[in-house]
Amino acid sequence: MPSFTPPGESQATHAAQAQRPVIPAMDVYDVADLREQARRRLPKGLFDFIDRGNDDEVAMRENQAALARIKLRPRVLADVSVRDQSIELFGKRQQMPVAIGPTGSAGLAWYQGEIELAKAAAAQGIPYTMATGSMTAMERVVEEAGGTLWFQLYMWPERELSFQLVERARAAGFDALVFTVDTPVAPGREYNLRNGFVIPFRFTRRNVVDVAMHPRWLLGVIVRYLLTGGLPRYENFPRHMQTRFTALPMGRSMATNPSMSWDDVRALRRLWPRTLIVKGIQHAEDARLAADCGVDGIVVSNHGGRVLDSSPATIETLPSILDAVGKRTTVLVDSGFRRGADVVKALAMGAHAVLLGRAPLYGTAMAGQMGAMRAIQLYRDEIDRVLGLIGVRSVAELDPGHLVLPWDAQERGRPRRADEPR
Repeated sequence: MPSFTPPGESQATHAAQAQRPVIPAMDVYDVADLREQARRRLPKGLFDFIDRGNDDEVAMRENQAALARIKLRPRVLADVSVRDQSIELFGKRQQMPVAIGPTGSAGLAWYQGEIELAKAAAAQGIPYTMATGSMTAMERVVEEAGGTLWFQLYMWPERELSFQLVERARAAGFDALVFTVDTPVAPGREYNLRNGFVIPFRFTRRNVVDVAMHPRWLLGVIVRYLLTGGLPRYENFPRHMQTRFTALPMGRSMATNPSMSWDDVRALRRLWPRTLIVKGIQHAEDARLAADCGVDGIVVSNHGGRVLDSSPATIETLPSILDAVGKRTTVLVDSGFRRGADVVKALAMGAHAVLLGRAPLYGTAMAGQMGAMRAIQLYRDEIDRVLGLIGVRSVAELDPGHLVLPWDAQERGRPRRADEPR
């Protein structure tokens, strides 16, 4: 079949796209479609864990609502026939201004889902962050997926066990360590209690009907695990924590550490010789303290609305944090980014990249590596389209002048003070 260049798209852009893997649409055209496909395939207990927030889910809704309130200001007649969304991130060239954030349930959404998701990220030229609570050994992900790999860390009460995990990640060859600091105590997430979905996975009286109603997932995930070594468990935990006798509800199955402090960041900085990122920053002063500790990057994050339900939207927190750290450290952001336009807004505000959580996980639940690649492709296409529509040829050209911020509108509407110039 002859190649076709759509109107307005340059031959150079078309040639670059031709080098990427061919990914079928799979009747999925936006993140909402991905979410619906995942909802149909997964047991309710597992889907709720992936999809929902905490308490009344105010923060989760506000993350998206705040992004929707920000508008993009187009420029025209700018010759956008060639567009480039690649970025330099921690000394590496990445093909898109996004990375896959840590999601601990990938290995339950799909058989060895961490490997599938990491392969998708590598194929699309973006980093993949492996969660502490993954169901696949980290060494296998490095060996089988490749690409730019980051490892996410929770600090357990037994700090020495966490430090051993850090050393294991270093030896395996991970490029970056992502220390998540926003969960010193377990969140509520009452729906996990109601659904009876537990980790390590076990059939319970409450979830057996839910699981039986989703035979594709049961056969494709749980039965495959049973045939190849047993029910999924936390393969990167110490052995005694992998095989605990009593399973706990999802979201409450990880050991938290309320005694965490900035001393832990300084200790990790001494232990970890590569890129160190602190995830879960929501206050300008904490951003300054992280920079003082010598971290390479921070992630402005409210955990996708899954921890403190009264936390502000991250896109509204981002400007104060950017002002606080200046050029001292790389600033990433996550939580609520469902469209390529959302990513463009964060980049124009000054973020260096955006972490994606739920959307790639929906894709993984739908069709493994190909589903995750389709999720990433949706963002790639939307970012490319938005850049063209606002008259921008590369991510590097984005700046706050491309934004119409809701607080700017409020400022324009207020009465002028007597001492202000006209």
